[in-house]
Amino acid sequence: MWRVRTALLAAVFVLPLTGFAATAAPQSVPSGPVFTNGAAQPVFDPSKAIRENLFVTAPVDSDHDGRDDRVHVQVVRPKATEQGLQVPVVYRASPYFAGGNDVDNHNVDRELHVPDRPGHPRSHGVGRPSRRGADERPAIASAGAAATDITWAYEQYLLARGYAVVYAESLGSGQSTGCPTTGGRNETIGAKSVIDWLNSRAPAHDAQGDPVSADWTTGEVGMMGVSYNGTLPNAVATTGIEGLETIVPIGAISNWYDYYRADGAVVAPDGYQGEDADVLAKFVHTNGLSCKDVIRRLAAEQDRRTGDYSRFWDKRNYLDDVENVRASVLMVHGLNDWNVKTNQAAQWYEALRQNGVEHKIWWHRSGHRDPISLRRDAWLRTLNRWFTHYLYGVDNGVEEEPRATIQREDGSWVRKPEWPAPGAREVALQPKPGGDQRGGLGLSRGRNGKAVEMLRDDASKLAEELAAAPSSPHRLAYFTEPTKQPLRVSGTAYAHLALTFDRRAANVTAMLVDLAPDGTTAPITRGWTDPQNRHSIDRTSPIRPGKEYRIEVPMMPADYVLATGHRLGLVVLSSDHDFTLRPSPGTGLWLDLSSSRLRVPVVTTTQRWRP
Repeated sequence: MWRVRTALLAAVFVLPLTGFAATAAPQSVPSGPVFTNGAAQPVFDPSKAIRENLFVTAPVDSDHDGRDDRVHVQVVRPKATEQGLQVPVVYRASPYFAGGNDVDNHNVDRELHVPDRPGHPRSHGVGRPSRRGADERPAIASAGAAATDITWAYEQYLLARGYAVVYAESLGSGQSTGCPTTGGRNETIGAKSVIDWLNSRAPAHDAQGDPVSADWTTGEVGMMGVSYNGTLPNAVATTGIEGLETIVPIGAISNWYDYYRADGAVVAPDGYQGEDADVLAKFVHTNGLSCKDVIRRLAAEQDRRTGDYSRFWDKRNYLDDVENVRASVLMVHGLNDWNVKTNQAAQWYEALRQNGVEHKIWWHRSGHRDPISLRRDAWLRTLNRWFTHYLYGVDNGVEEEPRATIQREDGSWVRKPEWPAPGAREVALQPKPGGDQRGGLGLSRGRNGKAVEMLRDDASKLAEELAAAPSSPHRLAYFTEPTKQPLRVSGTAYAHLALTFDRRAANVTAMLVDLAPDGTTAPITRGWTDPQNRHSIDRTSPIRPGKEYRIEVPMMPADYVLATGHRLGLVVLSSDHDFTLRPSPGTGLWLDLSSSRLRVPVVTTTQRWRP
């Protein structure tokens, strides 16, 4: 029995929904916000806030009923707005406010796709699909429930400092109409329409049908959220909408293809094997309207058979429109987030930087988490100064501070000018014989004669256990000599592998590993690829058994310090039980060591590193 919540929901409700106490506010209603040392102060009483429900009209008809979709919105604003005060908005859009449904996942215990040829039928699944039950539904409003308060752990903190908090149910969920499309254009339009309403560019009405205006706001908006709730801010920012001044995406997606695929391979979010775009849409479809045709199209177009990139995924790739982003971006991501993996943040961050967007990133060492549960006070100080600058226009110098805040392995935090480390240089390391146990890994010195080693796939084995094993026929492992100084890996590592296969389809997985002096191993990062997509992620090219191919495996970006005396390792395997499809055991892979390399970006305390 699988847990009910989908992968993207895992981190959203890690905190109690009652929020946290704000500093005591004066009894009288203040006339305006107060700023001290460049930060808004808690001068408004959150307990006196005004809460109202309304529906914003979105210019899209995703449920095909002949009428524009409507977005259910709940506004919570300081009482002073009734006396004429205009305030900025912190806006949280989500498909999760109404809970979720009981949904079957796709079966992952099946053979891999082989391109059709005479006498070679398409692959067929084996086993039973997994299922998500309703036993872990979040304790939030039920679908369609009227007048139920939506709330958030940040609500009181923000209200006390003079921000209105606005919630919107994503199209297809709760009291909003429309259909969910897992990152489709209609969801972006629905979330965007709320900002248009806040700036008098879109109509809204209450439950009785009377028009509702937002004359209480300045129109300055910041979007913020975790997971799917952080992905919607990325999507809306790519529209370039006027009024969206900043976004705070936490554990968010920048390209949906990279969430459910990896370099042509069908790859799951950690802990949610078999989830895909259609599963997530079914989970969040809580408004009771008929969306069967929309979700049926999702299931067909997502293509779990080949894993190829397509127009379906391109419509859900926000990197395509990053040049439209005008809002500043304060990003947060977990270096151990294997749900929304680190490439989602790294590629978005790099694209924003290349396009001159004001940016900052927090990297913590936890998984799919909100930083308020990890480093509350420091995070709230940062967030307050960020919103004070970008929503209130206070010149507090936050945009001039170091761009990267990184949590180290011992739990300490450091601030760096930029990320990845500007001083990182790529080092090429070559595997040496002995990979069925623990072979060597050293500086590349060219081809020194062909040396080939072999592994046999067994998807039932956990990758972490294979990496830790002193020997195994199901993986190849290569390690450097103990480091003589701390070694920081900062950026993206690549495994360039010369591989031969004995079947026409195979998974390829590469892991970067830390081997401690006591013999224990800790995975640093990993990556996956489908060798049939060696030329392009949007094109399947058949592989021929017995022929050697050059396969590149990009791993998830990392920032990791290898301690003195530890060894850096490359582990090569085929299927990854927790992430890839799981074919029957037995596929053979042969690795040509002389033509294979690990390329890793490193920073050392001295000019050169000699492993």
